[in-house]
Amino acid sequence: MKAYTYILRRLIGLPPLLLGVLTVAFILSHSSQADPLTSILPERQLSNPEAVQAAKERWGLDKTPVEQYVIYVKNVATGDLGISFRTKRPVAQDLMARLPATLELIVAALLVGSVSGILLGVLAARMRDTVVDHLVRLFALLGSSLPVFWSGLAVLSIFSVQLGILPGPGRLDPRSAPEPSITGLYTIDALLHGNMAMFWEASTHLILPACVLGWSVTGIISRLVRASMLDVLGQDYILMARAKGANDRRVLFHHALRNALIPAITVIGYSFAFLLTGAVLTETIFSWPGIGSYAVESARALDYPAIMGVTMLGGAAFLLTNLMTDLSYVLVDPRIKLQ
Repeated sequence: MKAYTYILRRLIGLPPLLLGVLTVAFILSHSSQADPLTSILPERQLSNPEAVQAAKERWGLDKTPVEQYVIYVKNVATGDLGISFRTKRPVAQDLMARLPATLELIVAALLVGSVSGILLGVLAARMRDTVVDHLVRLFALLGSSLPVFWSGLAVLSIFSVQLGILPGPGRLDPRSAPEPSITGLYTIDALLHGNMAMFWEASTHLILPACVLGWSVTGIISRLVRASMLDVLGQDYILMARAKGANDRRVLFHHALRNALIPAITVIGYSFAFLLTGAVLTETIFSWPGIGSYAVESARALDYPAIMGVTMLGGAAFLLTNLMTDLSYVLVDPRIKLQ
């Protein structure tokens, strides 16, 4: 019962936090000196006072910023994120159309980054101060420091252009059409329709961007797991487990790793929320039509409703991920209690 009370209390606190995110985003987006009418009207009509006035009235730009803010908050409370200046479609509809592509990419990237990061961190701790440990730490350093645009172009050049073993940008080959949408995730939709050829095609297109995006997560997680494992391996209960005859695999993965995962869980949780709107360069390089590329296009066009919609989506993702991360601590370490 205490867990349900904790979750309910956290959920009740989400709307005020989202309102704060909305307010800050509204102030920042409307602080620009550029005129959003340049993205609404054709260039020839910008000198037409009647067309300019009609556009301002149509999009609410003739109202004061305070009036615009109040109207926007009321609309958001009813689930209306407004109409995009650029696409002339509801922002919620645009986001829902783009979200599956980003989800498919970041879930794959987090799987690659989390699994490889945890295994490499355990390996580095087990082989401390050996050549293996130094190589793992170098790999982690490169993943955390190399720019995504460089690593993305490099792997495309090597594996797609020169070797030809993996496809180029895009979610599918240019001549292919996805299965009728059920989830919006091409790999899952292909499985649900029983089309294994389409599943394989979508999966191969996912490999390079997922590995590039997951490499940075691998670097952070492997270093955290290594440091935590080295600390845990010196604890008394680990010495006791070894004294009782437990083999290395059981000591590492059953006794030590579970207690060393708390920092990694935190990074995985926040990485999911960050990548949801932060995978801009990866989506651009690999022509991946997700939320990140939508955010860049909206910012260039001063598309206020779209910018606010992406911000609200990112804020909600961070808050919900923070809640899920806190709950996962209890599953990993029963000594942690929900308060």
